[in-house]
Amino acid sequence: MSRAIPGAGRLCYTRAMAEAWTVRRIVAWIQADLDKRGMDNARLDADLLVAHALQQKRIALYLDLDRPLIDAELSAIRALVARRRAYEPIAYILAEREFYGRPFEVNRDVLIPRPDTETLVEQALLCVRGGPEGTLLDLCTGSGAVAVTLAAELGKRAVLATDISAAALAVAARNAERNGVAERVALREGDLFAVLSADERFAAITINPPYIGQQEMLELDADVREHEPHLALDAGSDALSFYRRIAKDASKHLAEGGSLLVEVGHTQAAEVAALFAAQGLLDVRTAKDLAGTERVVLARYAAAG
Repeated sequence: MSRAIPGAGRLCYTRAMAEAWTVRRIVAWIQADLDKRGMDNARLDADLLVAHALQQKRIALYLDLDRPLIDAELSAIRALVARRRAYEPIAYILAEREFYGRPFEVNRDVLIPRPDTETLVEQALLCVRGGPEGTLLDLCTGSGAVAVTLAAELGKRAVLATDISAAALAVAARNAERNGVAERVALREGDLFAVLSADERFAAITINPPYIGQQEMLELDADVREHEPHLALDAGSDALSFYRRIAKDASKHLAEGGSLLVEVGHTQAAEVAALFAAQGLLDVRTAKDLAGTERVVLARYAAAG
């Protein structure tokens, strides 16, 4: 009699009963399989997939590495590995990604929050704590990672979070509730500043807009290109198109002394900074992420005269 084990070409099984598939063996097999496919972080992914299938924390795997797995557990693991083999991002498989130390729901309606974007949050916190009072605005909010984090970190501050996607706003609403800030995070559907009334002004505006050009979209890793929402990635033929719109209209919605902060692509900081300066924004500067890339462009608004 035989039981199923993972095979290299497809998820089939052909091993003797005496060779039990333990947690240790299945994790090692998944790691080798993902490594062979050129996937980064194969060991971490293997741990997370097995832990998720077993409905355990990752640390719990290491407390029982030699436990044999039953057929139902192996079936659950097979299903998750098949999704990862298709280059579905691990965050979508787990339906969660940590950002700034907090859990956020993610699905294919929203971009997966990335560590680079924590630079946008850190710089926004510095600006807000030294700037005017008032509500904050987070455009292109997606999962709500930036808006929810700012609300959580700043205590009593209110945040208006907007997005052109109703599906993304539904995810953001659940994340605000999950992280205990739903009463201070308002949600509004619309395209950039078009969702605002003419007299609405904010102490700070944060934006992580689409900034990938059409050619660069074709060159993205399959994880991103085939699974994450193009609406939140693709800026069209002009990769700076959203920044041009932001530069033109931001001053109309910033309070005196308020700050504008945008995340940018790895080669875009200088051009975006020039766009902001050309529109009369002051103290234009950039901030680097942990990898040393100029990731955020900041500016301040002051009324003329």
